[in-house]
Amino acid sequence: MMDFLLNDAVALLRGMVAVPSESFQEEEVATLLFHSLKGWGLAPARYGNNIVCKCRNYCASKPSLVLDAHIDTVAPSSGYTGDPFDSGDDPSVIFGLGSNDDGGSVVSLAAAFRALDSRNLPINLILALSSEEEKSGPSGASALYGDTGPEETRNASWVIVGEPTGMDAAVGERGLLVLDGTAQGKSGHAARSEGVNALYIALDDIQKLRDFRFDRISPVMGQTALNVTQINAGSAHNVIPGECRFTVDVRFTEQYEPGEILEMLSGLCRSSLVPRNLRNRASATRTDSPLLKTVEELGIRTFCSPTSSNWMRTGRDAIKMGPGESFRSHRADEYILVSEIGEAIDKYITFIETFCNVNTLEQRNGLH
Repeated sequence: MMDFLLNDAVALLRGMVAVPSESFQEEEVATLLFHSLKGWGLAPARYGNNIVCKCRNYCASKPSLVLDAHIDTVAPSSGYTGDPFDSGDDPSVIFGLGSNDDGGSVVSLAAAFRALDSRNLPINLILALSSEEEKSGPSGASALYGDTGPEETRNASWVIVGEPTGMDAAVGERGLLVLDGTAQGKSGHAARSEGVNALYIALDDIQKLRDFRFDRISPVMGQTALNVTQINAGSAHNVIPGECRFTVDVRFTEQYEPGEILEMLSGLCRSSLVPRNLRNRASATRTDSPLLKTVEELGIRTFCSPTSSNWMRTGRDAIKMGPGESFRSHRADEYILVSEIGEAIDKYITFIETFCNVNTLEQRNGLH
């Protein structure tokens, strides 16, 4: 890796940390990134607070690989021991909000893109830096990869989603479906056993949910998991509760769609089940994917991620891989090591070069 790539990446990340960029407030950091990429001799285009940069030799007839990372952060935790917008003076580490999630991936992917931008690759390389990821906003990745998004992302075949994974490759992400259940009964006096006890209705439904088994097993993630995590009913010891509310947490695999699960579980219960949203889909790398074959060729460790990302919004064959560690995200005193960024730049470049070779070989053999 050329030293200037790492030096510029570190300087850019320190600049990003200094700019507050919570979801839906990314304008300033998007402007910083746009001008930085332009200053590096790249050709970024801005779509709202998203930035898309296509390679110098872009050709619409070639398949495209997108390097995707998000530029927004969560709100700073109250537990910070210092300023969450100060990256510190230590040359070996970058502190601050968004340094690990997801600034490390942003600058590492941008550096790898910069290194390969002028190469005549057999694929198009696209850099996509998106907004609103932390709050699943409609104008971030959902817009970039949707039917009205820019050609470069809309027509892409593959995506590397940059998130802190220690540069291991996530080949699956569980979906999340949260259901608010409400059992309706009729209040009455407990001494006279009046009314219809909503708590009993809810308990019957909860037992049905406990006994239910999802029959489709994912080859990557295994079984879908369902748990009832909250319940609330009753106003006094002598009043039959007329309403009982409970919460169902479903962590599902790529074998199911959230709407399908909602329909199945609603058919079991007398209680109403209302989803908080139906957008958090599960994702899995295709078993015949050239991304997966590249991972195998390079000996990269694979795992299934318990956390969600832009992957579910891309609708593309993808893996999730980036510098830093997931346990540092959304916590006080977030940080990333400079050495992790340097390692990520090298590994991204090697991965993309190997991916190009794997994909070219598959095309020659008629496998892709």
